[in-house]
Amino acid sequence: MTETTTIRVSKKTAEALENIRENLKAESLDEAIQSLIKKQRKAFLEQTFGIDRGKITSFTEADRGEDRN
Repeated sequence: MTETTTIRVSKKTAEALENIRENLKAESLDEAIQSLIKKQRKAFLEQTFGIDRGKITSFTEADRGEDRN
């Protein structure tokens, strides 16, 4: 069994979370929040580590810096 805690948020935030839960078709607010956390983490990693995405190509024989004759 997982531990739980109570957090205090404004009614406006609670309503926004409930709308997000419905849009995500999540079974609970906790599941919706976990989904938001995963999306944020993925976006951060893509921003941080995907900076050269699409710019890097595979190495070829011509890329070798040494003479292999």
